Amino acid sequence: MTSIEIRGTDFVVDGRIVNQGRTLDGIPLDGLLLNSRMINGAFDDANPETVHRWAYPDTGVWDADRNTREFLAAMPQWKADGLDAFTIGVQGGSPQGYSTEQPWNNAGFTAEGALQEGYRERLGRILEEADRLGLVVILDIFYHGQDHRLRDEPAIHRAVTEVCTWVLRSGWRHVLLEIANEVNWHNHYTHSLIKAERVHELIALAKSVTYEGRRLLVSTSFLAHPPIITERVVTEADFVLIHGNGTPAPDRLREMVEEIKATPGYTPKPIMFNEDDHFDFDKPDNHMKAALAAGASWGYFDPGSVTTDPPQPTLGDYENGYQAVPVNWGVSTETKRAFFATLRSVR
Repeated sequence: MTSIEIRGTDFVVDGRIVNQGRTLDGIPLDGLLLNSRMINGAFDDANPETVHRWAYPDTGVWDADRNTREFLAAMPQWKADGLDAFTIGVQGGSPQGYSTEQPWNNAGFTAEGALQEGYRERLGRILEEADRLGLVVILDIFYHGQDHRLRDEPAIHRAVTEVCTWVLRSGWRHVLLEIANEVNWHNHYTHSLIKAERVHELIALAKSVTYEGRRLLVSTSFLAHPPIITERVVTEADFVLIHGNGTPAPDRLREMVEEIKATPGYTPKPIMFNEDDHFDFDKPDNHMKAALAAGASWGYFDPGSVTTDPPQPTLGDYENGYQAVPVNWGVSTETKRAFFATLRSVR
């Protein structure tokens, strides 16, 4: 059984500081999780008007179970190449990589906040395999453009409580909880409870859910737009989650880490980038190395298209990226190969 704990600013896996004594190009990795956003491993679309968009090129139809089977088949190689953790979501992420509108229905929850059985089953298979392989899972609950499908705040409370209870009662100890993705982009979320000003209430709720004296470690992620953290979240969260998308240069990641540490209420705890769409793995200075050198974990986000400003949506071609559906979960492109080669270069 795989377990995740926190000691000060370090992540601890199976009782040992993760990556202790290891380096990437001379950068110490002690306590840092090398991670990747694999958010749509349990994705499905309950909207008959949009589900055709995700059809596999070889069959002409979308198949949620195939998506999860192929995710499971790819996981051992991710681990062998050096991946420590991945982010996956109950409401997934945009199946177009980036989106301004989201008419599809990634129905992880009922309107009342109950976890849908199909999602529970697919996520459960992924969590079991991650546990077996020794991979940490960052489990995201809510995604913008989909949260409106929950009816009201009681439904949101139920969703958080039900996910926490399910994970704890299943005996999994390798799961970190992310309440919601990018809570500080104000037009993202319908419910005020999931926005930056109030999301600390849900962090506290998740922390209050216990089973046999144990609870989950909880946070929520912020986009790199101000505010990159709030005092209430930095105080309440067990660790800090931040994204590197939209940052102009590696130096900005270093600055963000220092800004977080200077936020009133911050006490020593891990800081993690679990989404960043900047690569340049062959360069001596890049976003990954900047974050790690600043003492923050770093996460690869490959949306499936060339990053543009502003980002543009893309349809999945079953080759590029790890978000645009249908996803090829293998190491199928030069960008993916460059990331995993970087992981293999850790010594």
